[in-house]
Amino acid sequence: MERTQTEVVVVGAGPGGYAAAFYAADLGKKVILVEKDRRPGGVCLNRGCIPSKALLHATHAISGARESAQRGLLFEPPKVDLPKLRAWKDSIIDRLSGGIAGLAKLRGVEIRHGRGYFEDSNTLRVESDQGQRFIGFEQAIVAVGSQSAMPKAFDLGNPRIMTSNEALEVQEIPERMLVVGGGYIGLELGTVYATLGSQVVIVELMESLLYGADADLVRPVFHYAEKHFSEVRLKAKVLDMATSGKQIKVKMELEGRVLEELYDRVLVAVGRTPNCHDIGLENTKVTRDDKGFIKVNDRQQTEDPAIYAIGDIVGGVMLAHKASREGRIAVEAITGHYSGPDKFIVPAVVFTDPEVAWCGLTEAEARQRNTRVEVAKFSWGASGRALTFDRPEGLTKMIIDPETERILGVGIVGAGAGELIAEAVVAIEMGATAKDIALSVHPHPTLSETLMECAEAYYGHATHMLVRKRAQAGTA
Repeated sequence: MERTQTEVVVVGAGPGGYAAAFYAADLGKKVILVEKDRRPGGVCLNRGCIPSKALLHATHAISGARESAQRGLLFEPPKVDLPKLRAWKDSIIDRLSGGIAGLAKLRGVEIRHGRGYFEDSNTLRVESDQGQRFIGFEQAIVAVGSQSAMPKAFDLGNPRIMTSNEALEVQEIPERMLVVGGGYIGLELGTVYATLGSQVVIVELMESLLYGADADLVRPVFHYAEKHFSEVRLKAKVLDMATSGKQIKVKMELEGRVLEELYDRVLVAVGRTPNCHDIGLENTKVTRDDKGFIKVNDRQQTEDPAIYAIGDIVGGVMLAHKASREGRIAVEAITGHYSGPDKFIVPAVVFTDPEVAWCGLTEAEARQRNTRVEVAKFSWGASGRALTFDRPEGLTKMIIDPETERILGVGIVGAGAGELIAEAVVAIEMGATAKDIALSVHPHPTLSETLMECAEAYYGHATHMLVRKRAQAGTA
């Protein structure tokens, strides 16, 4: 029986796990990183963020060519080579995962491939094709992530019923496709397939797409979906699915009626569940909540003093950058560098068309908390740069404390919103006021100007927008 001893073992090599392993090694710890997949990077790199954004970028070339007709630029209809598209997507994944493996080697982090299972609070069993190996550790960081939820009623064992994992393989362009779930995964992948040529119907149980996001930001996304998808059905419930030859028969309830329809493919995008089963947590002191997520304190430490947990497995917002930050917190706690609770700002980005991004407090959250705020908005219809993109539907929105004029939250919808939101994160983290942003010179013509003009609008003198001046505020 092979047994290895290390100071820190990290279970899961996703963006939280490898970030934690690298940071621990940088701080002088002996680290072993355990990953069950053949490539490091986790769901985000291999079956999530990266491949989906690659496909969105590729298909944007198709929609861009179509939109260029109104500018006098005409192109032949595109010819889609699916094997070549998949190979290009996979080459990106290979390059990035290879980079992670190379960085691990340079840092002295040993990667062991296999399924990690806790024998006790200081021993991890790693199961692989080569057999079993045991790792003794002083501290462990659990970063095993989450997986796509598949309700039992939909799990027929039919490959035509897909989660995001299978949808990202783009094995074919189905003629008719149903997307169950109007969240970010359903909308992003629905956009990919609709652009490739599928007739996409999207079904959402709630009363809006991207439920929970700011209504002002969702509105342009809904308009896009109505225009480019075959149909958008809100407050609709899928009741049952069954195999019908080479199609899927779907029964759903809509506006008091029960419909039966046939689809060539169905994408189920109704959320994610934690990967906490069958990893031996019951052999430790680790506890979980009623939804299966591991309970941790502000140091990311579980109720087992030797075990920490980060990322999707602990719940909250399931975002790669949130997992990475939690990994650093856990390592700092392990190495004695932890300086206290860290209430960091986590931005969210949805790569729909147009993109949606936000950070900090939202207008709806302020109402729920009875927090008095003021709201400033700047329409991209007044942005010269947005008009050169033919994308005037965008909006920049700020949530501001009327007493201190500090920026509490920012929401952006529009082309490239995901690239713009970082300025807002820095502003909120640094305690910036609207005046700070209004007085900061932004280059022209750029979309970043919309943040400056939104802040200026708060004081009543945005150059490209006529607004009433705030009587209670000073001038910027």
